[in-house]
Amino acid sequence: MSLQDIVFGFGAHSVVDDGPELLRMARQADRDGLDIVSLSDHPYLGARLDAYAALGFILGRTERLAGFANVTNLPTRPAPMLARTVTSLSALSGGRVVLGAGAGGLWDRIADMGVPRLNPGDAVDAFEEAIVLVKKLSGGGPPVTHHGRHYQVNRIEPAPVAAPPVWTGSVGPKSLAATGRVADGWLPGHAADWLSERYRTSRPVIDEAAAAVGRDPREIRTVFNFPGRITDRPLAATRDGDGRWIGGSVGQWVEELTGAVLEHGASGFMLFSPRGGVTNPVSLGRWGSEIAPAVREAVSKESG
Repeated sequence: MSLQDIVFGFGAHSVVDDGPELLRMARQADRDGLDIVSLSDHPYLGARLDAYAALGFILGRTERLAGFANVTNLPTRPAPMLARTVTSLSALSGGRVVLGAGAGGLWDRIADMGVPRLNPGDAVDAFEEAIVLVKKLSGGGPPVTHHGRHYQVNRIEPAPVAAPPVWTGSVGPKSLAATGRVADGWLPGHAADWLSERYRTSRPVIDEAAAAVGRDPREIRTVFNFPGRITDRPLAATRDGDGRWIGGSVGQWVEELTGAVLEHGASGFMLFSPRGGVTNPVSLGRWGSEIAPAVREAVSKESG
């Protein structure tokens, strides 16, 4: 995936029993030309597949599909070890990894794992420091010594592998600003899309923070988690009374997503089942073989 690519992927909240179906769908997505598979990371839920174990298994059974934890539960995965995990996966898969990063939302459950509880401000500080440290511990170079507020590293050699792109699930102003300073992409929380108040008020925070440290805000992609049904026939209304997308026919999806790219700067879409769990195989097939190619073609034509 280059910075210019429009990314199409699918996501799942997979329990252990979903493993065989998840692998079948990942291989289908790989054949259909999708870019990325996304798994949630909730290690305090015993029925769930561990995100990184599952992604490693999927990457080993696919050829072009990238893996992404949406988003990594950073409080339970210390940055120095996470750096080793993602650079190893990148080396083994030929670079097919994106690092999702989040400050941690369910602190009662996180604390149940034996992780010291952080207040919201400290959690965001640790989140930004973790991203910086993962990047320091990637890409080769001299040993790294890092004495921060949350991480202490002494003379650790970086992996000779570039850090993967980092996409965050930032929500609050402080976390959004951190995304602008150190991350490469953003997924608006609560499946908010480009017409939402959340997007309209949040993206400028990222852009201003990026510009303040000399970064080009356009380099930070916005990828939308996008639940919705793919129907055989057009729907009379593709959004509900609150303005949230509910789905529609292939043609309605193509029109909506093409407009999102051309008019609102969207650079990626992750299809989720509106009911949770693993995406319906028929919908995934339409997503990968019909909707994604049509959107790419329409955007290419409009972009000249």
